[in-house]
Amino acid sequence: MTVRSADDLRAKIREVPDFPKPGILFYDITTLLKDAEAFRDVVDRMADQVKDAGIELVVGMESRGFIFSAPLAYKIGAGFVPVRKLGKLPAPRRSRSTATRSRLVSGCSSSTTCSPRAAR
Repeated sequence: MTVRSADDLRAKIREVPDFPKPGILFYDITTLLKDAEAFRDVVDRMADQVKDAGIELVVGMESRGFIFSAPLAYKIGAGFVPVRKLGKLPAPRRSRSTATRSRLVSGCSSSTTCSPRAAR
């Protein structure tokens, strides 16, 4: 299938009802990721949206965030900072907790990766 629109990309995402529990609709992106043309198109579309914004670092939340943020960073010539769950990084880190409607979310990244200039 040739990707012509965002609707074509949406059609590549499989909907799994009642997963992981009843009442939840899970969006399985692996069906999009295994299609090279669709995956490339998603990254290209995201890059087109921000290519002239002067972005130096792209921050990706695990795990879906890693999948899209790393190639996006590469495409726009920026660095990439992975944000992991607390306790998953060995280096000194920065952390932040944020309350959402349904839960408290905590994440952290290596403090040495938070500044693009620190990597230079």
